[in-house]
Amino acid sequence: MTLAGVLRRIDAYEKLVRLDKPVGTLLLLWPTLWGLWLAAGGVPDWRVLWIFVLGTVLMRSSGCAINDWADRKFDRHVKRTAARPLAAGDIHPEEAVLVSATLALLAFMTVVWTMNLATTGLAVVAAVIAAIYPFTKRFLAVPQAWLGMCFGFGIPMGYAAITGEVPAVAWLLWGANILWTLAYDTEYAMVDRDDDLRIGIKTSAILFGRADVAAVMACYAGFVVAMGAIGAWLHRGPWYYTGLLGAAVLAGYHWRMIRGRTREGCFAAFRQSHWIGLAVFAGVALDYLPGGAAAG
Repeated sequence: MTLAGVLRRIDAYEKLVRLDKPVGTLLLLWPTLWGLWLAAGGVPDWRVLWIFVLGTVLMRSSGCAINDWADRKFDRHVKRTAARPLAAGDIHPEEAVLVSATLALLAFMTVVWTMNLATTGLAVVAAVIAAIYPFTKRFLAVPQAWLGMCFGFGIPMGYAAITGEVPAVAWLLWGANILWTLAYDTEYAMVDRDDDLRIGIKTSAILFGRADVAAVMACYAGFVVAMGAIGAWLHRGPWYYTGLLGAAVLAGYHWRMIRGRTREGCFAAFRQSHWIGLAVFAGVALDYLPGGAAAG
């Protein structure tokens, strides 16, 4: 194989695991960091932090590969995904499965070798949920909610790793993240709605119909309210709510981008969603600095 051919293969694998599109990794990372900081009451142990960041990258990449394998016959008929490596024939389906399995195994073994039994057990549950997700678009009217379950599982895992248990507040945080995921992934689904209707894929954008914009904004509102309730439960201080206010303002701006239901506007809203997660994390992290919270 020539050097040019090798470079093309590397580029195809990079696109398969979406290393060229870090937005998805950030959307998975921010909730994980919320959970770690809240569980630790501040900056977590650096080894735990490193393992969870690495696991986030590995599992997101694994999920992208298996998602493309599951959707390979659909992606070629969707404008946005027709050029993906599997849909375009640049990578064989067996290669995608092998890549996904290898990355997932690496992530799982990292947890097994370094974390407690509770975290390992939750990692198994997370892996099962993630493996099922690509197929939910065939039978579940709101697969975006299932994705939220996947993308938020770093929260209970983080609590288990740091405290050895998963308290009720961790599950409330997980539920809040499902609302956030449902909001931004519905924006994503609005981009492909015409193609998905034609090929028979189920999405929240199709289910909500002309109420899609209202549904997205309602999910953002529910997310902000739930996060506010969590802050009150944990007696957080001004910085926490300042970050949450910033997230609310950013979420409100999404209405301007999606109200016209254009592909460009909805895709832009999705690509900017990670800033909402960053705003929440910034508030959480700053609030745990000395003097940041009103109460401990």
